[in-house]
Amino acid sequence: MAPTGEQHLLSTEIVNRGIESSGPDAGSMSFSVRVRRRLPDFLHSVKLKYVKLGYHYLINHGIYLATVPVLALVFGAEVGRFIREELWRKLWDTTAGYDLVSLLLFVAVFTFTLSFYFLFSPRSIYLVDFACFKPDDDLKVTKEEFIELARKSGKFDEESLEFQKKILDSSGIGDETYVPKAISSPEKISTMKDGRAEASLVIFGALDELFEKTGIQPKDVGVLVVNCSIFNPTPSLSAMIINHYKMRGNTLSFNLGGMGCSAGIIAMDLATDMLQANTNNVAVVVSTEIVSYNWYPGRDRSMLIPNCFFRMGCSALMLSNRRGDYRRAKYRLEHIVRTHKGGNDSSFGSVYQEEDEQRFKGLKISKDIVEIGGDAIKTNITTLGPLVLPVSEQLLFFSTLIKRYLSGTTKDKDGVTTPSNSSQLFPPPSSSSSATTTKPYIPDYKLAFEHFCIHVTSKTVLNELQRNLGLSDTNMEPSRATLHRFGNTSSSSIWYELAYLEAKGRVKRGDRVWQLAFGSGFKCNSAVWKSVRDMEKPSANNPWLDCIDRYPGEVLSQSNQVHPLNFS
Repeated sequence: MAPTGEQHLLSTEIVNRGIESSGPDAGSMSFSVRVRRRLPDFLHSVKLKYVKLGYHYLINHGIYLATVPVLALVFGAEVGRFIREELWRKLWDTTAGYDLVSLLLFVAVFTFTLSFYFLFSPRSIYLVDFACFKPDDDLKVTKEEFIELARKSGKFDEESLEFQKKILDSSGIGDETYVPKAISSPEKISTMKDGRAEASLVIFGALDELFEKTGIQPKDVGVLVVNCSIFNPTPSLSAMIINHYKMRGNTLSFNLGGMGCSAGIIAMDLATDMLQANTNNVAVVVSTEIVSYNWYPGRDRSMLIPNCFFRMGCSALMLSNRRGDYRRAKYRLEHIVRTHKGGNDSSFGSVYQEEDEQRFKGLKISKDIVEIGGDAIKTNITTLGPLVLPVSEQLLFFSTLIKRYLSGTTKDKDGVTTPSNSSQLFPPPSSSSSATTTKPYIPDYKLAFEHFCIHVTSKTVLNELQRNLGLSDTNMEPSRATLHRFGNTSSSSIWYELAYLEAKGRVKRGDRVWQLAFGSGFKCNSAVWKSVRDMEKPSANNPWLDCIDRYPGEVLSQSNQVHPLNFS
């Protein structure tokens, strides 16, 4: 029995177990009730320190822009006092009193100030274009073919196969995802040869498309960042790319490993820092995960779950700080907010690579992964809020926050009084709460963004995020469609979602796109883009072109049904 204060975090599900084959109830239908933890209602529990952190970011980056409206207002009020003739007469009379030296000195100071601003202010980072790798059809499998390949490999007993089948049936993954041929190999251990072969296929496929789209040659790339969590050979994947494309010797290359599904935004953040330090340059960011090297052949159910969700995929994007690239770029980077919960032992061990009892390596997924992920997401969006929410939303949100803080006490779910400096200022609402308790205002993130690209972990997590953030089915459509068509491609999934939006022709000039990714560590990262032009016609290499008309369709009609992960 769960503690009294945690009952609101539990959800129930009635499961049809089929017809009993033996026993006193043979021939009759049987059912069972499963109780699972759900994602915490984290928008009702906001920590003040993360709100402060968001406003700290806002002030640091917006202090210069904040002075512009004030100066414009003062200048406009002053100019409005005169008609045109009087204005020219006043300007002439005023400047006539200055000698040539004073005038030249003023021009010199003004020019120096402008030069200093343009030289030392952060340059805008543009996304020139991006590419998502689409494997050949001979690597495409249905859910039934996936189980059959696993069976033919001889690595799993029937109980493990049946468990994987149940996970797949409730995962939200469709029948057109891609897996490497190595998973059907009878070898118990993945080899470096298999990993390198898959890495070459997906990485070079994505980069060839990117260079073709942008027209930028590999030798012109100044910064290269590659992230791949599990497969980290020597020489590195970044070195493999430099060797394959014969890139120049002074290319700043980085290879990030072990950083999970949110590493794509981390790699992008690193590339952005490098571009700020190296002006008039371009950077390439490659995000992928190698499925064959991460294939788990054992029987531990918590380690079998990644087998069911992860699929082949890779994204490559071209970033630039060259002002001339604005005319052909697609998006401008607005914000990156990163959150790391690794200081907590439960968060650190929630996704953990280790060997099982049979000495097979794999990723062990904690039973509390949804709750741990919810805490990281709550922190991240609380920090992001002051940077992106309209002033009206911030005022409503902050006023209720201050009101509850000044009240001195709040009441929890059971009516127990807690201090206002408790770690959760907005506890979940309850019918037993006092009528005088200030109801928290939940910010509407749909007012901050037109499009949402949320990392596709599973249908359960997507449903819970939709409920907590108050998003519509249309907002969640790119995530659910990507999960169904391509599966969980790890850190590259948010780019398949953006490609979906472009294929649908939904991205217009001025639209804001929120990319939210989370993974091992436990980390949660956000990137905010602003479209600088209309995306009316998708490129010829868009991975969705052959199937975009089928989505959302009936295939996503059951997306709101929650199917919790079952470890038992």
